[in-house]
Amino acid sequence: MTDAGCLIVTGAGRGIGAAVARLAARRGYAVAVNYAGSEAAARDVVRQIEAEGGRAAAIQADVAEEADVLRLFTQADLALGPLRALVNNAGITGGFARADAIEAAPLARMLAVNVTGTILCAREAVRRLSTRHGGPGGAIVNISSLVARAGGAGEWVHYAASKGAVNSFTVGLAREVAEEGIRVNAVAPGLIDTDLHADNGAPGRVGRMAPSIPMQRGGQPAEVAEGVLWLLSPAASYTTGTILEIGGGR
Repeated sequence: MTDAGCLIVTGAGRGIGAAVARLAARRGYAVAVNYAGSEAAARDVVRQIEAEGGRAAAIQADVAEEADVLRLFTQADLALGPLRALVNNAGITGGFARADAIEAAPLARMLAVNVTGTILCAREAVRRLSTRHGGPGGAIVNISSLVARAGGAGEWVHYAASKGAVNSFTVGLAREVAEEGIRVNAVAPGLIDTDLHADNGAPGRVGRMAPSIPMQRGGQPAEVAEGVLWLLSPAASYTTGTILEIGGGR
C-alpha cells in the first residue's frame, strides 16, 4: 500500500464521510476520522480501516468551534504525521423548512458548521500545505450539494444557500492558492442514500424522489467517494476550482 500521507476527513463517522475515509485508506492515506458527537460510529470506521491494514485515528472536534479545529489538526499531525490533504465533509441541513418558517438558532448553527467550519478547516490546511508557508502542496475537496444549484425550494433553501457559499469559497480559494501547490475543488452530490434523510424526518425520501432523476435511482456514498478520491489524486493534477456534480444526471 502506497503511503499517501495524512488526510483529514471531517464528519467521517457515517455516510459520505465514512465512505471517503474507507476508500482513502485503501488508496494509501492515513486517515483522521473526525466526528462531532458520534464517537462509536467514528471508531467503527477506524476499526474497518485497520482491519484492512490501513492507518486511522478517530478525533473529536466540532468544526464550528475554532478551538476544536485547531485541536483537530494538531492531533492529526501527532497521530498520523504531516497533513497532505483535507476533505471538508462535515455538514448539517438545519431541517426541512420553507423560508417563512426558518428559525434563527438552527440557521446560525447550520451556517456555523457548513460555512464557518469549512473555511476554518481550509485555513488550517493552507497553513500546513502552502509552499508560501514552507509546505509541500496538497489538495482540498469540499463537499457541496446539487441543491446549491437547484435552490431547495420548499424543503431547505437555507441549506442550499450554505452550499452555494461553499461553492463560492471553493472557486475563490482555488484561485488564491493555485500558485502555492494546493488544488481546491468541490464535489456536489445529488440525492444520495444516507441517514441524512431519515435524520430530517423523511426516511423514504430517496425512493420517493428517484423517478425525478434521469438514472432513476439515488446514489450511494461509495460513488461519491470515488469522485472525491479522484480529485485528491495525481490524476486530477490540472483540476482546480471545479465543482464536480455527482447526481445521476439530475
